[in-house]
Amino acid sequence: MQFDSIIIGGSYAGLAAGLQLARARRRVLVIDAGRPRNRFAPHSHGFLTQDGTPPAEIAAEARAQLMEYPTVEWQTGLVEAVTGEANNFQVVLVGGRTYKARRIILAAGVTDELPSLPGLAEQWGKHVFHCPYCHGYELGIEGIGVLATSELAMHHGMMLPDWGATTLFLNDAFEPSNEQLTQLEARGTRIECGAVARLAETDKGGVELIMQDSRVFALAGLFVAPRLHLSPLAVQLGCELEESPMGLVVKTDAMQATSIPGVFACGDMARAAGSVTFAVADGAMAGLSTHRTLMFGL
Repeated sequence: MQFDSIIIGGSYAGLAAGLQLARARRRVLVIDAGRPRNRFAPHSHGFLTQDGTPPAEIAAEARAQLMEYPTVEWQTGLVEAVTGEANNFQVVLVGGRTYKARRIILAAGVTDELPSLPGLAEQWGKHVFHCPYCHGYELGIEGIGVLATSELAMHHGMMLPDWGATTLFLNDAFEPSNEQLTQLEARGTRIECGAVARLAETDKGGVELIMQDSRVFALAGLFVAPRLHLSPLAVQLGCELEESPMGLVVKTDAMQATSIPGVFACGDMARAAGSVTFAVADGAMAGLSTHRTLMFGL
């Protein structure tokens, strides 16, 4: 059987795309590997009606609602390859199972490459974050840190004072210019020089940042800009990519169409600034756009 669309990735963007197609009575297959990017975070924030809800609960309810539509099927698995062209795509899962579709929606997300600092990976999503809008408010007004891994730390260093007292730890990775120092001072951001040795969780629900010279800073939370790594499927299909400050993302137009006819992309893999709100909005657009091409052609 050929599906109208196969959606690769069953988190927020993929689910939102599927809902539009399901309501247009199109046959949809969602393939999901079960590893959403925000699985490390205990709560999701900033999404209307769901502020503070565990992210897995949001996704589970969305999936349950989507699966009420009779034209939708779900397959748990990891996609190994996508070949073909518009109206005749083949999607191969690890293990060999193959499906056919007229359109492809890539919603497989990204993988975060974290700094190799002892203790950081264990705190990712709990006390170490990348999005102030998602996690800044809950930290209160004291003890917010920014860990520099490159000049991109300036972005967090300039933003985060709106959420609380902020310290930028240069970590021997970034040396601000005089102009940048003036900008940080104007925002009230403190600067700490020297390399960071490790992170440790505290009994009070925060994190301690320990410097190599043994200084210790108690923080409510720490922000860092990870590097993003795409699913290889976009490259395999030949989709045009573009460089963002955090890594490569799939280039799309305003309708979430990629450079390859019949292939759409949405969610974190098509936008460097990731959030549930953006993922749902982009997914809905990808679903609507896919339906439009099914009706009227590419």
